[in-house]
Amino acid sequence: MSIPRKSLRAAAVAAVLTLGLAACSSSGGAQEDAGGGGGGAGGEVVTGGEQYTIAMVTHEAPGDSFWDKIRAGAEDAAAQHGIDLKYSNNDAADQQATLIQNAIDSGVDGIATTLVTPAALAPAVQRAVDAEIPVIGFNAGIDEYEDLGALMYFGSDETVAGQAVGEKITEAGGAKALCVIHQQGSVALEARCAGVKDTFANTENIQVEGTSLPSVQSTLQAKLAQDPDIDWIVTLGAPYALAAMQSINAAGSEANVATFDLNVQAAQAIADGTLAFSVDQQPYVQGYEAVDSMWRYLSNGNDLGGGSAVLTGPSIVDETNIDFILPFAKNNTR
Repeated sequence: MSIPRKSLRAAAVAAVLTLGLAACSSSGGAQEDAGGGGGGAGGEVVTGGEQYTIAMVTHEAPGDSFWDKIRAGAEDAAAQHGIDLKYSNNDAADQQATLIQNAIDSGVDGIATTLVTPAALAPAVQRAVDAEIPVIGFNAGIDEYEDLGALMYFGSDETVAGQAVGEKITEAGGAKALCVIHQQGSVALEARCAGVKDTFANTENIQVEGTSLPSVQSTLQAKLAQDPDIDWIVTLGAPYALAAMQSINAAGSEANVATFDLNVQAAQAIADGTLAFSVDQQPYVQGYEAVDSMWRYLSNGNDLGGGSAVLTGPSIVDETNIDFILPFAKNNTR
């Protein structure tokens, strides 16, 4: 289905990156710390005469390939500046807080962390601030990062991104949308669906078990069979878009699918015309900037954003630009 293109609200990234360079992918769901090796930033290492150790702590769930792009960006920035990058992750809020505490205890120079569950992470982040360890937020927590004490933030405004989706569904003449939340309690995912409903009122949320794609597919298939008025499914991660398309086929529905985020399969589906569009938050940029900007802060006192979040999205990927973007998606940088 052809969807009219509409320009979005201004969302600028403060640094110029070369996204076409090769980047190494780390396996999804790794639970061990990993030193920064760089995936293809290239060029001469610029360290400023001192090597820093930076911890990156995320809520990556096991097997979620989305985080490969964040790690690729982070590792490229670490390689560029001679940074010792320590990556760790856990999708349980209390365990992510423990990983932040572990980073504090190890005496790192800086911490970059996602803030997907702000209340649960607040005490750990405050302990880092009290220990005079600078903290940068990224990916989740755009409305809370300042209150938590983080210096900077890199990510998409998820409400604005959701509104962009609702606008496109409205333009396409949609009847009813189903917004699929795959992680309970995530402020970012809830903001996305709320944004969709802001601009397309007939939107219903549905909670699915995001750690099981077969479960996601069966839940959506049952919902489509129950409610034939649904003509759009909005997923909040690329793997779930593919599960949604399978559920549509199994249910004999003619619903369209739009998604947040991008992977190779979703990019190819857009190119093939089976996925309407993606709202990309550019995770490679988030990972790169979180580490690069920490280095610039530590080495030169720079603070990007001027007191505001630096937006990496929303960036619409659809039939109008997929031919340009698909090679970068295959390269793990988009």
